[in-house]
Amino acid sequence: MTHRFGRYELTPLVDGVFSTSSEVLIHPAGESARAAAIAKVGPKISIVVNCFALAGEDGLTLIDAGTGPSWGEALGHAPAAMAKAGIAPEAVKRILLTHLHGDHALGLFDGDKPVFANAEIVVPASDFAFFGDEAKRETVPENKRGGFAITATLKRLYAGRIRTAAPGEVMPDISLIPLPGHTYGHSGYLLEGGAQPLLFWGDALHLAGLQSADPDLGLAYDLDSALAIHSRRGVLERAANEGWLVAGSHVEGISRVERSGQGYRLARTD
Repeated sequence: MTHRFGRYELTPLVDGVFSTSSEVLIHPAGESARAAAIAKVGPKISIVVNCFALAGEDGLTLIDAGTGPSWGEALGHAPAAMAKAGIAPEAVKRILLTHLHGDHALGLFDGDKPVFANAEIVVPASDFAFFGDEAKRETVPENKRGGFAITATLKRLYAGRIRTAAPGEVMPDISLIPLPGHTYGHSGYLLEGGAQPLLFWGDALHLAGLQSADPDLGLAYDLDSALAIHSRRGVLERAANEGWLVAGSHVEGISRVERSGQGYRLARTD
């Protein structure tokens, strides 16, 4: 299904579904709040993994690239979704990465070759600087170091085609919005120019219902959980105030953010 937003035609691309134990849930209020969240979802959680294609006057742009074949058969389906939508990898002009985690960036690589032979890779400058600095590796728990290897491979396979982006406009009607915490340079992309702006917020939320109702609920994948909460609360409030539509790497569809009690809710619009 495609959607028109100003100068761009949007096609969502589903890479697959990531399943894991609900033990990854965390909560700053302590074990009772964490246990209550786990009781709501059960022993396992399933999280959709999305990418997005934007077709405009200046060619094809992707937001994130999925996992490639690295994370098993349940994932890595973005190339098939692209083919179904008539998108050839060589036709992609640029890829806007929200951050340098595997489910967003490993789809850039086909073994030791780049998947996108003609694409510029746009990376949030803060994420690229952090994961590109090997001296920072020891400051990160071992199970959260994947971004360093991804960045090293990105530098090698896409040399000369990487552009780091600061907050602000990265291409016509699209601006980078910093949302740090999940990674230090984690960012969203705000698409304007249509009747309603649309924010692609990356991993600001992984669990649409639970985390919109309780933005303090997080997942163990965050590098800085307190900062991730601050970003999540901030973006939910800003989207509600500004009337932004939102789409995410791990939430289904396009929604608007509505206040609900002490939290928020996502109301599907597509």
